[in-house]
Amino acid sequence: MKKNLKGKIALIIGCLVVCLYGIFGIPSGVSGTALTEAMTKRIHLGLDLRGGVHLILQVVVSEAVSAETDNTAARIQQDLKTAHLSFSQVYKPNPAQPQTITIEGVSAAQASAVRSLLDNKYSNEYDVSGGSTESSLTLTMKPPVQTALEEKTVQQAIETIRDRVDTLGVSEPVIQEYGLGRNQILVELPGISDLDRVKSIIQSTARLEIHAVVGGPYQDEQSALASVGGTLPPDEMMVHGSGALTGSDADSVYILQRVSIVAGSDFRSADPGTDQSGLRNVRFTLTNEAGDRFYEYTSQNVGRSMAVVLGGRVREVANIKSPIRDSGEITGSFSQDEVEVLSKMLRTGALPASLNYLEDRTVGASLGADSIREGVTAAVVGVVLVMAFMLIYYRGSGVNADLALFLNLVILLGFLGFSGATLTLPGIAGVILTIGMGVDSNVLIFERIREEVRAGKSPSAAVDQGFAHAWITIVDTHVTTIVSAAILFLFGTGPVKGFAVTLTFGLAANLFTAVYVSRVIFDAHLNKMKPGQLVSI
Repeated sequence: MKKNLKGKIALIIGCLVVCLYGIFGIPSGVSGTALTEAMTKRIHLGLDLRGGVHLILQVVVSEAVSAETDNTAARIQQDLKTAHLSFSQVYKPNPAQPQTITIEGVSAAQASAVRSLLDNKYSNEYDVSGGSTESSLTLTMKPPVQTALEEKTVQQAIETIRDRVDTLGVSEPVIQEYGLGRNQILVELPGISDLDRVKSIIQSTARLEIHAVVGGPYQDEQSALASVGGTLPPDEMMVHGSGALTGSDADSVYILQRVSIVAGSDFRSADPGTDQSGLRNVRFTLTNEAGDRFYEYTSQNVGRSMAVVLGGRVREVANIKSPIRDSGEITGSFSQDEVEVLSKMLRTGALPASLNYLEDRTVGASLGADSIREGVTAAVVGVVLVMAFMLIYYRGSGVNADLALFLNLVILLGFLGFSGATLTLPGIAGVILTIGMGVDSNVLIFERIREEVRAGKSPSAAVDQGFAHAWITIVDTHVTTIVSAAILFLFGTGPVKGFAVTLTFGLAANLFTAVYVSRVIFDAHLNKMKPGQLVSI
C-alpha cells in the first residue's frame, strides 16, 4: 500500500472517530438505550420532534411611541416653565396618532422664542410647525425616528422575553422576529407543556408603572368624567382597577396623570416577600436616576396618592407618608404566583410595549415521538433502497458508494452534535435530500469511469479521468444548492431554517465523501487488483 494512501485512510478514520464523538460523546454504556440518551443530549430536537409551546406575538409598538411622546410632552412643559415662557397646555390631540404633540396658548410676543426653543432641543426627532405669530405649535415625530423606535421596541421585547424564558430553564428556545409579519415575534419552547405558565411569565400586559392619582375612586366612568367637568384633560387618563383606598375589591375608576412617575424599566431589582401584617409584597430597588426622580416627586407630594398600574389596571393605591428614594414595597392582595411573576418581571426588565397573542398552541410529546419514528423510518428506508440500488447497478463499486454514503451520514450527525444545531422534522427531510445528492455525486463519477473503461483505458487511468472530469460538476451543483439553502436560512422561519442547516451540513460532508473518501477507496482497491483485472462497475 502506498505511503500517502495510508495517511489518507488514517485521516478518514480519524474524521469518523471525531464525528462519532460529536454524535454520542462519551456514553454511559453500549446498550441501545444508553446510546440513544447520549445522542439526544448532543443533538437537540426541535419543537416538532420534542413537543413544546409555539407562540406568535404581536408587539403593540404604538404604545412605545405613545410613551415616548408622553415623556417628550412632559419635558417640553418643564423646558417652557424653566424658560419662563407662557402656554396653556401641552398635549396629544389624537390618541390614534400618538406621534403628534400640540402646544396651545402661546402668546404672540413669545411665539418666536417658543419656536426657537423647540427647534434647538427637539428638531432632530420632531418636525416643528407653527410659531412666529401663531398661538399653537405642533411637533410630529419624524418617520425615520418612529421606524427606528418601533424596531428598537421589538428588539427590546425579544431580549426581555428571552430573559424571562431563561427562568423556565428551557434548552434551545427560539425567540426571534417572525419573518411573515411586521412587528411580530416567534417563540418556540421545546419540552414545555404548560401554556398558561408560559403566558404568565411572558405576560402580554407586563408593563408596571406608578402614576400620580388625580382623583378617585369613582363608581364608574360617568362619575369620573363628572368630577372633571365632563371632559378629560389631555394629560390625564381613566384607569379601572381596585386598590387599598377603595376599601373593597370592587372595580373602580381612577383618574391618573398620563405620564408615569416611574415605569418598569426604572426598576433595578425586585424580590417577593411579606410585610409585617403577613400580606404578600414585592420589595423593589430603583435605578439611581429613577430614585432621584422618585424622591423629588414624593418629597413634593407627601399626603397625596400614587397608583400602581400593572397590565393597564390599577392594582394598588397608596398614600405618600414620607419621601421615598430608591427602594420601597408594593403590597396588595396578590397570590403567591402573582408575587413571583411580578418580581421576575421587574428583575428582567419591563416590556417596552404590550403583546397580543396572534397564535398559541402546544405540540404534544407523543406527536413529537410519532414524528421522530416516522421521519427516521423514512430516512432508513430511503438509505436502504439507495444502497441496494447502488449495489445492484454498480456491482463492486456500489460498495464504495455505500461506504461513502454511510460516512456522509455520520459526518452530518457529527456536525449537528458539535454545532448544537436543532434537528427538526424538516431537518430530517434535509438529511434524506442529502442522501439523494450523495448518490447523484457517485453516479456522475461512476458513469464517467464507465465511459473511460469503454474507451479502452486502464482501470487506474479510468478512475483518474472519472474523478478529474466529474468533480467540477459536483462542486458546481453543491455550491448552487448551498447558496439556495443559505437564502432559506436567512429569510425562513424556524422549521425552514432547520431544513437549510441540515442540507448545508450534508452537502459539505458529501463533497468530502464523494470526491475524497470515494477516491481513496478506489485507490486502495486498485492497489490490490491483479494486472489486467477490470474494475467492477
